[in-house]
Amino acid sequence: MKIRSALLAALFVVSSAFPSAAQFKKDPYADLTDSETVTAMKNHVATISSAMMEGRLAGSEGEKMTAEYITAKLKEYGVDIISGASGDLFGIRMEGGDTLTSRNVVGFIQGTDKTLWDRYIVIGARMDNLGTGTVTVDGEPVTKIYYGANGNASGLAVLLELARMLQTNRLMLRRSVLIVGFGASRQAFAGSWYFLNRSFSDVSNIDAMIDLDMLGTGTGGFFAYTASNADMNAFTERLAADLQPIKPETVTKEPYPSDYIAFYDKKIPSVFFSTGQYPEHDTERDTQSILDFYTMEKELEYIYNYSVVLAGGEKPVFDPSDLSSLTRGGKGAVPYYDCEVKPSFYGSSDPRYFLQKWVYTYMKYPREAVDNGIQGRVQVEFIIDENGKVGDVKVVRGADPLLDAEAVRVVSASPKWKPGKVGGRPVKAEMSLYIEFKLQKGRTFGIKK
Repeated sequence: MKIRSALLAALFVVSSAFPSAAQFKKDPYADLTDSETVTAMKNHVATISSAMMEGRLAGSEGEKMTAEYITAKLKEYGVDIISGASGDLFGIRMEGGDTLTSRNVVGFIQGTDKTLWDRYIVIGARMDNLGTGTVTVDGEPVTKIYYGANGNASGLAVLLELARMLQTNRLMLRRSVLIVGFGASRQAFAGSWYFLNRSFSDVSNIDAMIDLDMLGTGTGGFFAYTASNADMNAFTERLAADLQPIKPETVTKEPYPSDYIAFYDKKIPSVFFSTGQYPEHDTERDTQSILDFYTMEKELEYIYNYSVVLAGGEKPVFDPSDLSSLTRGGKGAVPYYDCEVKPSFYGSSDPRYFLQKWVYTYMKYPREAVDNGIQGRVQVEFIIDENGKVGDVKVVRGADPLLDAEAVRVVSASPKWKPGKVGGRPVKAEMSLYIEFKLQKGRTFGIKK
């Protein structure tokens, strides 16, 4: 443990000395034309997604080291740290009674307008990923590292360089800005929930939130998701009139569930910037080699401009009341998190309850998948209609046909929910969940996101 900590400390001083930074290079001369920003982002990703971090599982030493790296870099950039050297710690009670210890990193940039500097814009990115996994290949156990270069070392790299730019140009900020690295995001967004419900005392003074997750594959698109918030969309439209290096596509369907959800639940207007799903997601192939750092630099400039406008403009209003803007396509379904009264399963509107009490209780791990060491995460999407019946279950992102089929089966067999409501009346609600199939020490079990 001490050796790993010493290695990490050395990275803070000379990050270019890190061996994995070179392991993904295809052209030894490509870096000669890199800007300082691209070079910095490459170094951030190389460190955060290195083998030494072992996939940054929530509560692991790798996640802790990532928090320490982010803290050190923010300090180097002149950002005040209000979360301590190892972050703001919190615990999560796990199945079996064990407690997982994770942490958030919180930086602070003071606004300049005396009438607004006690109001806040939160800009955050998740720190954790899947960690490692063991699969059987030719009868032998093989350990895989889920490096998470795009998920979410890319978002953290943009967050760090965004913090540097905002700190350098802090005189342009009327509101104060909180820079947050969220721990245990993949444990039902525990870090963002803890920040809003236990840690930060001035939640009522947070005017808006910007979430950064998976920003490294921009050739496939750059997206802004606001849950159809008119005011947050207006900021995007305002910037569209200016000359920008890149412009996001405003989408009505969330590219991926992330920490903005916890803020939305607190009725805080939020925007989620992402380049969306990609083939290497949640696999050991999610390495630095798949990232497009030059497009990331353009995204960074756009997000910086958006942040400055948001920190200096009128307070956006949280108003999801326009049902027509919330429904998707021909389904006439409202996204789960856009419902004023969310659908509930046996009295709980927390999706984790459905996973724990139904999915992982009645899920049957396919015997053939067990015999062949097959595991993975399956994203399913389904409709809870006006009467609470679950239907239209489909796989959005599969892991293996055997696991996909079981995920659809167990969700389709769900008892009735209490339907969601908008404007006081029941509506169809569309929900997306991740169901995890994992093998461990001869046992099979599911783990919630």
